[in-house]
Amino acid sequence: MVDQLSPQYNPKDTEEEIYKLWEKSGFFNPDKLPQAKHRQPYTIIMPPPNANAPLHLGHALFVTIEDIIIRYQRMRGRRALWLPGTDHAGFETQVVFEKKLEKERRSRFQMQREEFYKEAWDFVQRNKHITEEGLRRLGASCDWSRNTFTLDPEVVKIVYATFKQMYEDGLVYRGNRIGNWCTKHQTALSDLETKYEEREDPLYYIKYGPITLATVRPETKFGDTAVAVNPANKRYEKYIGQEIEVDTLLGKKKMKVIGDEAVDMAFGTGAVKVTPAHDATDFDIWQRHQDEIPGPIQIIDRRGRLTEAAGLYAGLKVAEAREKVVEDMSKRGLIEKIDQHYKHNVQLCYKCGTVIEPLIIPQWYVTMTKPLPDGRPSLRDMAVKAINDGDVKILTERFEKIFMHWMEGIKDWPISRQIWWGIPIPVKYCKDCGAIIVDTENKVTSCKQCSSKHIEADPDTFDTWFSSGQWPFATLQARGKKDFETYFPTQVMETAADILFFWVARMIMLSYYRTGKEPFQYVYLHGLVRDKDRQKMSKSKGNVVDPLGVIELYGTDALRFALIFSTAAGNDIPLAEDKIRGMKYFVNKLWNITRYILSNVEAKDFSKTNTAPQPKTDVDREILDGLTRVAERVTDNLDNFMFHQAAQEIYQFVWHELADKYIEASKPQLQDQATAPNTRLILAYLLQKILILLHPFTPFVTEAIWRKLPNRKNLLIVEKW
Repeated sequence: MVDQLSPQYNPKDTEEEIYKLWEKSGFFNPDKLPQAKHRQPYTIIMPPPNANAPLHLGHALFVTIEDIIIRYQRMRGRRALWLPGTDHAGFETQVVFEKKLEKERRSRFQMQREEFYKEAWDFVQRNKHITEEGLRRLGASCDWSRNTFTLDPEVVKIVYATFKQMYEDGLVYRGNRIGNWCTKHQTALSDLETKYEEREDPLYYIKYGPITLATVRPETKFGDTAVAVNPANKRYEKYIGQEIEVDTLLGKKKMKVIGDEAVDMAFGTGAVKVTPAHDATDFDIWQRHQDEIPGPIQIIDRRGRLTEAAGLYAGLKVAEAREKVVEDMSKRGLIEKIDQHYKHNVQLCYKCGTVIEPLIIPQWYVTMTKPLPDGRPSLRDMAVKAINDGDVKILTERFEKIFMHWMEGIKDWPISRQIWWGIPIPVKYCKDCGAIIVDTENKVTSCKQCSSKHIEADPDTFDTWFSSGQWPFATLQARGKKDFETYFPTQVMETAADILFFWVARMIMLSYYRTGKEPFQYVYLHGLVRDKDRQKMSKSKGNVVDPLGVIELYGTDALRFALIFSTAAGNDIPLAEDKIRGMKYFVNKLWNITRYILSNVEAKDFSKTNTAPQPKTDVDREILDGLTRVAERVTDNLDNFMFHQAAQEIYQFVWHELADKYIEASKPQLQDQATAPNTRLILAYLLQKILILLHPFTPFVTEAIWRKLPNRKNLLIVEKW
């Protein structure tokens, strides 16, 4: 009989050894796969985890899904490349690093930029290795020889080349537009980097001459340039186009009443004040009425304090100013009434929760809807066409509809951030003539237009999504022409559903712009991993599951199988420790099935497992037919990204068909000389096939068992599917 396994499967005794064996084999590198089997490329570019942050269950989920895909395709005979990487994560990492500085009673505002950057770099590099080791613990069969960091010099060159080309094509511009400003972190944020929270605040009804209007922000009244009403509102028809005299805390002021359809007639009294410098809607109204009303007056500065334009209220923080202004207006009889319980959505910084201040601050923007000078459609329209034509397929249809709806209302993208950690914007400005100089090699010392040497560098950095939006082609181009030509476009982009717009949309747009090709054929979006009650995991709730912690307890295979068992595309996944523990029982069941089979078969039985044995009994026929069916279903499900159904199919077969039925039926057959030889062949055949089917899901235990089988020359990782 074949050598026995140990009585219990202990993941700690095998997982590290097995992973080292895979790495040593070189099979993670598609160029080192047996070429006779692995010809057609199949590429996945890993969504780069934040190089600074510890791995969480979201990472465990994406690693599991992508590793299942890549192991399956490798076994199918594809030249499978899974290219790993880590993300410098600009703003997010700077926030974490600044918290570290706060604990040390330091601040970046007390440091030189170069000093801050070096410390942040060292901080990230120390943690980067922890992230990469976590990926190994999760079983990621990615090609570490191609490991890429978003700040690698070759990647930065590609990002700079994209920016320069876009500038020359008129697709990026420096604009004075209203944007989202975080007064705590002192940077602009895109709409996608903010969140909304419903709050209850007072709604103030203020007298503006003959008109009473409602506002939640009386402190910004010093920046009012007009009163606006809906032209369909008969109540104010006689005032449209007229000037009214308004009594303010800084004296009397004349203000024009304008008609604009953006005004909601159901809000307040149907009349609103127009403050272009501090409200996005008001800014748009001013843009439409520039010939009628004055331009923006900045009342709030970047620190969140009132400016000198607010007169005696200058220097007050917004909340203090609101209280003082309301008090003084009440004394002068300028407030008609106050609704203390007005519910509305307040825009916040998604990292710190600080209320966003809409401010006009010069930023670099990418235009989304402008046609390209070479005759191609806009970035937005190229992405929409890719979806409509099926060149990029978003799973599922629900997400495709969401994507298309978002594209309809897309705004120009602010790509500059007022932070120090990230890729600096390669622009210099001539102080004398105002020329803009794109200097991607940092060599320009004088202005070409006026020869002045009075030039200064742009102090901002790129939004991290601008660089990571180039990730699919940049990672391959950074390694040379051969990699790009061989492995691009990629096949699948698997990532979290909540960054469909942050990242996926931008990858599609930038890839078509730079390469003329789609970055990937399929987009698979996974949901959030929630607790057993479907609540979002958070430290404050005490329901966070540490993936590396449960690996210590139950092993990687148990965690992976628990994660994938309920993972339909886009759906949130409820996960409890009991579920992971249950999947450890399944892994142990497989181990015990193997022990039983190896104790009852001979080494020679494994030399005859390339073709299915002929059934001798009804139970033989039933189990072999069942194996054929489950292999077809698992294959079909994997081909169609139905990972949870594939996992459930193989689980059902192994536990209930093989273990509960055939193993029991085999015991008397092994005692019968007429059926014993064929039963041994069937058992050996079944074991080999279920190990192959299970390997993408539970790679460690299946490879560990495979090594114990006689006559096995190859590693299971490259066994034929």
